Amino acid sequence: MISVSNLAYTYPKSVAPAVDNISFEIPQGEIFGFLGPSGAGKSTTQKILIRLLRGYQGDIQLMGKHLEEWDKSFYNHIGVGFELPNHFGKLTALENLRFFGAFYDRPVRDPMELLNRVGLEEHADKRVSDFSKGMKMRLNFVRAIMHNPELLFFDEPTSGLDPVNARRIKDLILEQRTAGKTIFLTTHVMHDADELCNRIAFIVNGKIALIDSPKKLKLQYGRRQVRVEYLNGAVREEAFPLDGIGNNAGFLRILQEEDVQTIHTEEATLDDIFIKVTGTSLH
Repeated sequence: MISVSNLAYTYPKSVAPAVDNISFEIPQGEIFGFLGPSGAGKSTTQKILIRLLRGYQGDIQLMGKHLEEWDKSFYNHIGVGFELPNHFGKLTALENLRFFGAFYDRPVRDPMELLNRVGLEEHADKRVSDFSKGMKMRLNFVRAIMHNPELLFFDEPTSGLDPVNARRIKDLILEQRTAGKTIFLTTHVMHDADELCNRIAFIVNGKIALIDSPKKLKLQYGRRQVRVEYLNGAVREEAFPLDGIGNNAGFLRILQEEDVQTIHTEEATLDDIFIKVTGTSLH
């Protein structure tokens, strides 16, 4: 669905490229995470892919067609959720959705049904200027999916959301994948990427350092051991090799004789892996 080859882009009056000769492919039905700190090139890449930025170098194909060959019908096929929501403040949520829905040459979903899915049905007739940032983010998400596009682009989709509403948005993103949509997700929230993405790319200073699935990365960079906490006068902990754990006498003794509190594998987090691979943090 997306093929990018040797993509480069430098902003006017800037010396260093914001995107520096990157390449990647995203098949249909995949959630692809673009992960990196602020200024890494994530949003710039997305803006190029949705045709907000021109003058790039390299080759981009979306849905089997070179990006520059698309006419305005391109926007019927993509949905975009920007990090900073952009709505008409003097219009209500419902009026905003009906207005933007009129732009598309394809049927749009019932706006009230979508508002209900993100917990905004009671605010359908409220002016968007009175919305909190989290409410605007949820409305932003609805606007991106209302015309049932094949390609979705989300920039920090859970920014400003409390845990309940972040869960709603993540569930809807996973629903889109189940429906066969292809999703390009930019974020610096590694927990979201770990939960949502089939594959992730680490990008720093405009360059891609690594592309792989979260599961493979955690297995590759994690330690193959199990840590057990147990209560024996005080909370104590011991670590055991994961290989042969079923026959490890020390591990089995703790399970049988001690008051076990927790057991978990020493799995690396994506934050840990990002720092190890790139030499920098996400913040």
